Amino acid sequence: MSPEDVRSLVEAAWTDRTRLADPAHAAAVEAAIELLDKGALRVASPPSSDASDASAEGDGAADGEWTVHAWVKQAILLYFAIRKMETFTVGPFEFHDKIPIKTGLAAQNIRVVPPGVVRRGAFCEPGVIVMPGYVNIGAHVGAGTMVDTWATVGSCAQVGKDCHLSGGVGLGGVLEPPGARPVIIEDGCFIGSRVIVVEGVRVGRESVLGAGVVLTASTTIIDVTGTVPVEWKGHVPPRSVVIPGMRPKKFPAGEFAVPCALVIGKRNASTDRKVSLNAALRDFGVAV
Repeated sequence: MSPEDVRSLVEAAWTDRTRLADPAHAAAVEAAIELLDKGALRVASPPSSDASDASAEGDGAADGEWTVHAWVKQAILLYFAIRKMETFTVGPFEFHDKIPIKTGLAAQNIRVVPPGVVRRGAFCEPGVIVMPGYVNIGAHVGAGTMVDTWATVGSCAQVGKDCHLSGGVGLGGVLEPPGARPVIIEDGCFIGSRVIVVEGVRVGRESVLGAGVVLTASTTIIDVTGTVPVEWKGHVPPRSVVIPGMRPKKFPAGEFAVPCALVIGKRNASTDRKVSLNAALRDFGVAV
């Protein structure tokens, strides 16, 4: 079955779910998940890749908008519909779920430390390390990235190469609506302890998010490095060094402080990522 046939059958089943009773449509859904699991498909394509075929090429190195492939998300949602609950064991661990865990880790050069879990339909490039954390279906994690203890990579989240997701980081899942942008962490980012990124926020390449930063679609991200503040929502510019902040807001009951995120500096684009990270932590005193 060609990728074009898979897409056509998935989209038809999404329009009319009674078609899932047809083995061909159900097989197309399974085929889409298998392609996701192998990295031949991804939920969103970075600007440097050919977005027309939803391929796994490209790693967000160029500036620009990511392309979301709604039909791939539709396949994931339909997969939940056709799967039945089952009990399965892995060594001493027992699971009862609709979706099995990822297998063949050694051949893929992926390290998963017990009781870390990567679900089938997620793709991890060679060199990924998953401590006792969790990578959900539809996620894509780039080579050399560390998913540290109790960090969560939610459904369809896209994480670039050479990133570090520190302990307790939460990247939210974005499955519905199918056309919505997933959480995106681009190449070379350092995400500090207990950071939360949800609702399709995109963190630009080589950024540093200090411990406890919370980014939602409505969080105001304020660059305070100049003489006047510059504000964004939903996007952290590349190489930003970000810490939690507060700003006043008036309500009927009075004025109160509400959370925001502060861009307090930039990593040096001309230096090596690791050297730049160390310099950023030292120069800006960012807690990680």
